[in-house]
Amino acid sequence: MRTIRNVFDFFSSIYRTRLRMENRQLIAACKKQDTNAQRELYEMYAPRMLGLCLRYSKDYDAAQDMLHDGFLKVLTQIKTYSGRGSFEGWMRRIFINTVFEHFREEKKKYLTLSEVDESEEIEVVDENFERLFNDNITEEHLLEMIQEMPPGYRTVFSLYVFEDMPHKEIAKKLGIKENASRSQYSRAKSFLRNKINGYYANNNE
Repeated sequence: MRTIRNVFDFFSSIYRTRLRMENRQLIAACKKQDTNAQRELYEMYAPRMLGLCLRYSKDYDAAQDMLHDGFLKVLTQIKTYSGRGSFEGWMRRIFINTVFEHFREEKKKYLTLSEVDESEEIEVVDENFERLFNDNITEEHLLEMIQEMPPGYRTVFSLYVFEDMPHKEIAKKLGIKENASRSQYSRAKSFLRNKINGYYANNNE
């Protein structure tokens, strides 16, 4: 049975790029502020990081802004990378922190999370949620549906589904109560379910 995570994991394989320099050499050159190495690092990782940014953004332009901000942080902080562990994992953490920063900026403009009573946990019961996904739903369709979510729904949903982040940690990072995180996730699932059912209805006419 395909799940939303399976769909994105499958399509992420299209972002594999051929290495033109050994990672250690490339990172070492970037630490010396070699502009050619910085460009190569960007070309190597931008497609995958853009895929991450798109899951948290309302549209492509917003994702590009997030990608730009994230890479600026990567290049300015790359000297702190010790070489232990996955470089891409280190980079991903920087981008997730960038997501939090962008979310807090949006939170100042929109009272998305305040629409939910944080003292009340709202649970959408949908035992067949994962069954909604089949080969007719592409990554592109799912991404469009996720981008149509309100910022709070989209952020909590993506952190929980794609980053395996528990609600307690999501709440701490976003500055909300844990029940609010659970509520946003449940509402996001309901939102997505309605979108997918609508998609099937329109394509089966």
